[in-house]
Amino acid sequence: RNLAVANPCPVTPPFVMLRNAALVLLAAQSATGWASPMLASRVAQQSARVASAPVLRAAFSMAAVGQKLYTGSELPKVAGGLKIGNRKIAVITGTSSGLGLYTLKALLKENKFYVVCAVRDVEKMKRIVVEEGFDSGSLIVMKLELGSLQSVRDFVQNLRAFKLTRPLDSLICNAAVYLPKDPSARFTDDGIEQSMGINHVGHFLLARLLIEDMKKSSDPRCVIVGSITGNTNTIGGGLVYPRADLGELQGLKRTADGEQFVEMIDSSKFFGAKAYKDSKVCNMMTMYELHSRYHESTGINFASMYPGCIAESGLFREKRDWFRKIFPLFMKYVTGGYVSELEAGERLAQCVTDPQCKKSGVYWSWNGNAQQLGVSLDSKGKPRGAGGSGGEIFENAVSDEVKNRDKSRKMWDYTSKIVGLPA
Repeated sequence: RNLAVANPCPVTPPFVMLRNAALVLLAAQSATGWASPMLASRVAQQSARVASAPVLRAAFSMAAVGQKLYTGSELPKVAGGLKIGNRKIAVITGTSSGLGLYTLKALLKENKFYVVCAVRDVEKMKRIVVEEGFDSGSLIVMKLELGSLQSVRDFVQNLRAFKLTRPLDSLICNAAVYLPKDPSARFTDDGIEQSMGINHVGHFLLARLLIEDMKKSSDPRCVIVGSITGNTNTIGGGLVYPRADLGELQGLKRTADGEQFVEMIDSSKFFGAKAYKDSKVCNMMTMYELHSRYHESTGINFASMYPGCIAESGLFREKRDWFRKIFPLFMKYVTGGYVSELEAGERLAQCVTDPQCKKSGVYWSWNGNAQQLGVSLDSKGKPRGAGGSGGEIFENAVSDEVKNRDKSRKMWDYTSKIVGLPA
């Protein structure tokens, strides 16, 4: 009921009414991650009935597995030294849309980076390069299917064949899937639920394999994109159902022990919105584990960040039409948490270009702690707080779940076993 923060400014009654009405409206969005607990309970009951029917359950599993995501490696692009020149090398995953695309734009403007666009759809990315008028001499497109551990390994080998002995200066782990409407789980080529497999496990393997390449740089930085939704100490992560909860990582342990098609990291039944939030907790945990294990010995600066709510991002393509229309307005005029794709991309690029971001073990945010919720108005009458547009970068706090070292060590050990690396 009370979402007040320190030194709140008076808010006009119409704004309060709009805020409260919008919160109620969005909370009623069922089966998309904004469902009420009562509605979610009904969904869970239905899922339990389906799970009790072995034949149906098996059919769903086969349908969810489907075709392989990765059908083979591309021919390596070799000897890229002349193309790279004296520029730094940055790898960005998921540059064909949303945050990744705008981060690419921001880095290309710097004219100090040669960017490796790591994408699942190479032809689509090549078309975007032409459509956007990007300088083809400043980037290269390489195949990376994060839903296949073999593809991650092939990408690393192709990257090394291209850059040869040059160091990798920046690794930006951005790509993600969000599947809030899916009634049952989809799985990667390795039998891992896709939200966890692509968002977390694929990036985990990628970052670990590239440590040797990054530590040779004079200013090595690895940024793993986090999310407010994975931090239960925030409005977006704490009050919006479902909350991220890894349990005791029973599902991840089962996967590490060789079991395939485990639906959730806590061994519960599949819930798409929660699967995404859980994967973001693992992303942020991974950053802290990388920092504690490798920063001192390698000099690599590991960080995570939340760019603000990119309400028009393609990440919400699985949402319903009315949600995609209302949500940007809600974030812009009610919570003040709205950030354009352009500004979000500039923020992520800042993490690998700004000297003040040359720091490890940090979760970066902008414009006020995201625990705020538009409780005051700026000089133009718009709500501020919630990490919205503008403001300055600062070191934000993460939730107790993310900071739980015992749990994050288990996450590290189980995931290492899944990808075939020593813990």
